Amino acid sequence: MQPPPVLPASSTIMDQDVPEPRARTPRIVTAAVTPTATALFGAAAALGTWYLAVTARAYCDAGFDAGGKFELNATLPVIVLAGGLCALAAGAVGRLLTRRVPTALRVCVTALLVVVATALLCWWYFATRGTLDGYPGDSGLCPPSNIPPWWPVLLPA
Repeated sequence: MQPPPVLPASSTIMDQDVPEPRARTPRIVTAAVTPTATALFGAAAALGTWYLAVTARAYCDAGFDAGGKFELNATLPVIVLAGGLCALAAGAVGRLLTRRVPTALRVCVTALLVVVATALLCWWYFATRGTLDGYPGDSGLCPPSNIPPWWPVLLPA
């Protein structure tokens, strides 16, 4: 007994009308990537905040020790962890508030909440730990407010 002959794919009309199935990202991968990216965003924003505060203190030579390096190095893991947790919490709140809305709106609202919450945390850190107003710095490069001349105008100090 011989097998039936194999016809070329272009010989039947039905084969041409059926579109190729699209590959979908598994929900498990999406569910794992979103919180991870959110936490990394928060941690990176907090790290940038910490670096700006360290640079400002070292420039003005203000802090407990020369430039306040010991104090700021001790707060590095705390602020990075706080940034990641703040972003995760804001993302979770955003997903809870937008459960039954279209996907595009849910993504936009959640992303906006994450950015705003992280920015507020960074502003708070700048305002409380960024520059030490009235601390006697002796670098001669800063005024008595210990705000460097290059400090961004939009950030509180």
